[in-house]
Amino acid sequence: MTEQTAFDALAGEAEQIVAARRGEEALRAICELLKQRVAHYDWVGFYLAAPATRTLTLGPFAGAPTEHGTIPFGRGVCGQAAERGETLCVQDVSKEENYLSCSLAVRSEIVVPILRDGELVAELDIDSHALAPFTDEDRAFLDRIAALVSPWI
Repeated sequence: MTEQTAFDALAGEAEQIVAARRGEEALRAICELLKQRVAHYDWVGFYLAAPATRTLTLGPFAGAPTEHGTIPFGRGVCGQAAERGETLCVQDVSKEENYLSCSLAVRSEIVVPILRDGELVAELDIDSHALAPFTDEDRAFLDRIAALVSPWI
């Protein structure tokens, strides 16, 4: 099975989750699905955006607990993605000056903004213990997941 075929199948499973559940229950189930089924997704979580206060608040996640329950816009990879409104992929976090370390095991991170009506409502954050694992297929797949969940956040 190619990476694209595997991602297509996972996107279909995520669609079924969203069709059957809503809110945090759906988000938590999607986190678990992605963490369990994509070998290089070691931590998967949603950060909910509060543009008025320019902060992100940790929502449902799958993986080790993190001390980063609230992140200001501009701080770390998540905060930078929120501030810029664009996906950020850091293939080697040791080279990132503005990095918030959740675990010494994390080697790379990708953060995808989730927009509704053009406004940031959340982010999908993926940490990996592998160096440079994220491909264009990962990015396209995570964009699909972000679009899928945006109406329910």
